[in-house]
Amino acid sequence: MAKNARLLLVHAHPDDETINNGATMAKYVAEGAFVTLVTCTRGEEGEVLLPELSNLASAIDDGLGKHRELELANAMKIIGVSDFRFLGAPNIFWRDSGMMETESNNRPDVFWQADLDLAAGELVKIIREVKPEVMVTYDEIGGYGHPDHIQAHRVAMRAAELAMDKSFGEGEIWEISKIYWNTIPLSVIEEGISAMKEVGSDFFGAEKAEDLPFAKPDGLVTTVIDGEAFVEKKMAAMKAHATQIALDGPFFALSNKLGLKVWGQEFYTLVKGIKAGTLDANGRETDLFAGLR
Repeated sequence: MAKNARLLLVHAHPDDETINNGATMAKYVAEGAFVTLVTCTRGEEGEVLLPELSNLASAIDDGLGKHRELELANAMKIIGVSDFRFLGAPNIFWRDSGMMETESNNRPDVFWQADLDLAAGELVKIIREVKPEVMVTYDEIGGYGHPDHIQAHRVAMRAAELAMDKSFGEGEIWEISKIYWNTIPLSVIEEGISAMKEVGSDFFGAEKAEDLPFAKPDGLVTTVIDGEAFVEKKMAAMKAHATQIALDGPFFALSNKLGLKVWGQEFYTLVKGIKAGTLDANGRETDLFAGLR
C-alpha cells in the first residue's frame, strides 16, 4: 500500500493526465497517497470536438482555456485528486503553444517560448512544498512531439535538478527519488491497431505500431501499473474532457472492442532510481514506489 506516499505528475494540457495516468492516480489516491498534478497550460489551442461549443475555439472567442479548466476540475473530482494546479498560477500564465511550426508557436506568451529556468523555478517551489518521492512526466520528445509536451519534459527534468540545488530559490532542498516517463509498449499498440482494423476503424491513423512516436520497444518499458479496478473512473474522467475526447473516437471504440482492461494498465520507463519490488512476468515493476517504503 502507498499510504502517505507522495506522487507528482507534470503534464502539458488538461486531459493529458487522464489519458496517460488516470488509473494510476486513482489507484494511489485509493491507497492513501498524496497526489499532486501540475498542468503547464490550459489547452487554449485544442480542437473543439463539440459543435455546440465551437465558438470557444482560439480563432473565434478564444474561450477554450477557461472551459478546459472546468473539465480538468471535473475529471480530477472523479479520479479523487484534490491537489491540481497550473504551473505559475496565480502570478504567471503560460498559454498553449499549439502544434509544432504553427503561428501560435511564435506568440511570446506560449509555453514553448517560456524561459526554461523561470518555468522550472515555478515547479521547484511546488517540489519543495509537497516533497514528492516520485515524479511522472513525458520523455524527451514529449511522447509525440507536441511542443508543450517537450517543454513540460524539459521543465520537469530541470526542476528536479534545481530542487536539489541549495543556491537556487527558497525553501528546503528536495531530491525526487524516482522519476518515470510515460510510455506505451509496441505490443500494446499492435494489439490496439489490430482490434480497430477488425471494426473498420484506425488507431489514430496508424497502419502499424512503429508509425506512432509514443510506442516504445517493450524492452524499454520498466514498469506497469495495474489499475484495472479503477478503469471505470478513468473512463468517466475522460468523458469529463468532452471538448477533447470524442465518445465515438478511438479511445472509447478501443475499450468497446478489447474491454476496459485496455485502459487499466499504464506503462512507464524508469529514468531515475532503481527498479525494485515485485516484478511481473516481463520483469517490470508493479509499483512506482517500489524500493522506497
